[in-house]
Amino acid sequence: MEWVDKPDSQEPMALDEQELITSGNRLSPRGSGFPQIHGFKNFPGCLRQGRAPLVLLFLCLMLFAGLLVAILVQVSKVPRAQGLEHSSQEEIHQVLTQLKARIALLCRPCPWGWRSFQENCYFFSDSQRNWHDSVTACEEVGAQLVVIKSAEEQNFLQLQASGYNRLTWMGLSDLKHEGTWHWLDGSPLLPSFAQYWNQGEPNSSGEEDCAEFKDKGWNDSRCDLSKFWVCKKPAASCSSD
Repeated sequence: MEWVDKPDSQEPMALDEQELITSGNRLSPRGSGFPQIHGFKNFPGCLRQGRAPLVLLFLCLMLFAGLLVAILVQVSKVPRAQGLEHSSQEEIHQVLTQLKARIALLCRPCPWGWRSFQENCYFFSDSQRNWHDSVTACEEVGAQLVVIKSAEEQNFLQLQASGYNRLTWMGLSDLKHEGTWHWLDGSPLLPSFAQYWNQGEPNSSGEEDCAEFKDKGWNDSRCDLSKFWVCKKPAASCSSD
């Protein structure tokens, strides 16, 4: 092995080792502060020059800077995520509002085939039954054989019955006490309603104990005869609440 002459105060250095160190320094950019890490591990000459602590310090600074950037990125996402959540809630609220409006348009206070009048629904039958079976038919659909509460309601019902030209049962009878007329809900027939009887009615001829719409007024008739009937029940609410 060839040796290079050095002053007596220094140990002789192998030529190959000197060339490797010189080559390592030449490959590392000067002034960059970031020399090759594996060069320090392999070459004791650099450790003796005190460069390893600088490299470790630089690496620590870089690691700290990286962590700081990562934290800032995560923090910056929080307001954005909250904003997106708020925006999503607003969109859901708008969709629900639109759905409620469309449901309100589809809402029908009365079922199909029923007629609406003053917050009530009325069903005029196309078939005929006796008075008792007519009461049952109305109960089966959650209604009642019609009980008339006002002059306006009477005019509405009389007009419908007269228009069809049908004899139609109503929920009025004197079955409990002859000559004393009561509605199905138990309320008595008011004296003011007596004007709606046709002339000469009620005459109770042949046990005529049930009332019907006939011509332009009311008539008493036998309860076992088959006639059309009209049911009544409250209209449904279409509130969007």
